[in-house]
Order: sequence, then structure tokens, then C-alpha cells
Amino acid sequence: MSYTIRFPHLHIVLNHVGQSINLWGYEVAFYGIIIAIGMILGVSMILREARRSNQSEDSYLDIAIWTIIFSVIGARLYYVVFAWDVYKDDLLSIFNIRQGGLAIYGGVLAGILTAWIIARIKKMNFLQIADTCILGLPIGQLIGRWGNFFNREAFGQYTDNLFAMQIPIDAVRQPESITSEMLSHVQTIDGVSYISVHPTFLYESLWNLGVFLILFLMRKHIKFRGQQFWTYLAAYGAGRFWIEGLRTDQLILFGTGLPVSQLLAAVMVVIGVLAILIGLAYAKKHPLSEREQEEIAGKYAGQKTKQEAKEKSGSNKKSSNKKSSSKKNAKEDEKDPSNEGTETLRVDQVSNEGDEEGIPEELPDDGSVLTVDEVIRRTDERIKAEKEGEEILSQNVEKTTKE
Repeated sequence: MSYTIRFPHLHIVLNHVGQSINLWGYEVAFYGIIIAIGMILGVSMILREARRSNQSEDSYLDIAIWTIIFSVIGARLYYVVFAWDVYKDDLLSIFNIRQGGLAIYGGVLAGILTAWIIARIKKMNFLQIADTCILGLPIGQLIGRWGNFFNREAFGQYTDNLFAMQIPIDAVRQPESITSEMLSHVQTIDGVSYISVHPTFLYESLWNLGVFLILFLMRKHIKFRGQQFWTYLAAYGAGRFWIEGLRTDQLILFGTGLPVSQLLAAVMVVIGVLAILIGLAYAKKHPLSEREQEEIAGKYAGQKTKQEAKEKSGSNKKSSNKKSSSKKNAKEDEKDPSNEGTETLRVDQVSNEGDEEGIPEELPDDGSVLTVDEVIRRTDERIKAEKEGEEILSQNVEKTTKE
């Protein structure tokens, strides 16, 4: 089998483009490695956006983990359902995803449902979650599509345009995706037969890059919650509708002969556009609050974390100073000859709740040391002052009565 991939009009020839790498005797598919890299970078973008908009990164990490798990399951189920003839005679092959067979639409739908359920459980705003997480999705997609490149799959019909990609016939993962038109234009180079096709993986990767840039630039200027989410649906759906029409490995809707992914793309565009128009009309009458606008603009980015660290540092410093002062006063008292033979008390050993027993409320809470005699003296002074006050009050009452 030849491992060469050519882009003749771009004068690019890639030799030895393998499909996997051997690690300690175990074959690891590049497809899986690339998908994993896309997921990691996508999650990193989500956490970055959560931090910028002053939301909990931990909450979004939980959302990302659960969403990824169920998105992979959803992507596989979607593919298996619409390609059942491939798996019906070998059910165990359903669990082998190392060679591909993940449909992005199944992953997107499962991810949206998972995020909605988590939002209900955590009592979070689903559209705010969607706006935050949607930035990571096109990143994962634009990287993940290169897994199709290494697998020699998900390509388009015959073409000889500027971006035409030539791949060896014997390297195609799904021979049934080779059409008669491709075979009628086979080129033999150095004894290897090549078909020339649309590199739809490249088209979609570049399209997703554009979608990401649009979402990234508009993230500080949205007018209503969910605007980025609906924009993604409309923008990605439009591109996918065009690209899906070029592919030869389309999943067909039962009994219709229509590409299911192309139909879903059209539905996404319609829903996305309508939601945006309705949202903008609603935003004119009910604009976002000042606080929400500031969060969207990233005004509070990182402030919560910094403030918490500052308060914690200040609290530790105060506690440390208090303990140091207490120890210092205790040592000085031990050295003071006038206190020999005299029992001492620290203020923090005396509870202010003991006021009913005659202990003054005015004891300073600074960790200083008081002798028992000092405590008694202060108590006597307070009792004496209270008695004098009572006598004066009594005299004033008698005087008023006489008058």
C-alpha cells in the first residue's frame, strides 16, 4: 500500500503519511490522537472564556468532561444507526472507533442535550453555558477533521481544481466511497494509481476556523444570551450544507435517498437565523443588564480570584500578628518583677459572655495580658459607676415627683 498523498496544483507531495504510530507494540491511530488534541484545545478555550466572563472554571470543567463523554457516544450511535448495513453482521465492531466512524452531528446533538441536563441540575442558565462552551466546539472540529486526512476518508467527488487531492486507491479506507467518475480519471504515477478528489476535510477545517473567528470577535458584543450559540448553528450549518453535497460517503435518511447530514444542516441554518432575529428583536425591548454587559465584556475577569486571595492573605497576616503579639506580651510579663507571685490572665482566656459574673465587656481583644487584680479593679469601677448612676436617676425621679 502506498502512503503518499499529493496536491499537484499546489506542488505539495507528502510521502509516508501513515495512519497510526506504534507505541510499545500497540498501534495508536492518528485519528484518535488528533481527536484528543482537538478536545483538549477546545476545553482549554472554554475554561479561558469562563475565566474571562467571571464564571466558575470548575463548573465548566465538569460540564466539558461529561459533554465529551456523551458526545463521543452520540457521534458513534448516529453513525452506526445510519450505516447499519456495515455493522449488522459484526456487532462488536460498533465499539471499535479507532478507525473512524464518528458523526459530528450526533456528537453536537448529544453535547447540547448533556449541557441542558447539567444546567437544570446545577440551576445554571443554559444559554449562558451554550455561549461559553460554543467557542471550544469549532476549535475541536477544525483540528479533528484532519483525522479524516490520515484515514483517507470523508473526501468529495472527483475534481481537478486548485485544491485537488490525489490519494492511492489501495489506501482508501472505504472503497465504496470511490465513484465511477473518480475511476474514469485515475492517474498512475510511479506505478501507483491515484484518484483525484475534493479534500472536504480541508474545506470544513478552514470553514470552522472562520466560524471560530466570528464567534471570538463577537463574544464581547453580544446583545442577548444565546446569540453566539445560534450564530454557530447558522454559520456551521451553512458551510456543512455545501460541503456535505460534495461528499461521496453520505449517510442516507431511511427510505428517502436524501443525505441526512445535509438535511440537518439546512434545519440548523433555519433555526439559527430565526433565533437570532427573534433574539435581536427581544433585546431591543429587554436589553441585558449592566452587570451582564460588563461580564460579557470581561470587565470582571479574574477579579473574584484575586480578591479571594487578597482576603485570605490579609486574614492569615492578621492572625499571625495576633499570635506574635500575644507571645511577646506573655514573655515580657514573665520578665516583669512586679508580676512575681501574681496570677495572670490573657484576654483571650476570658469570655465576654461572663459579663453577668462581673467581667467587664470592655476587655480589649488584642491578646494582651491582664492580672487578676486588674480585672477585679476594673469590675469594681464599673459596679461603682452603675451605683452612682442609679442614685442620680433616683434623685431626679424624686425631684420630678415633688414638682
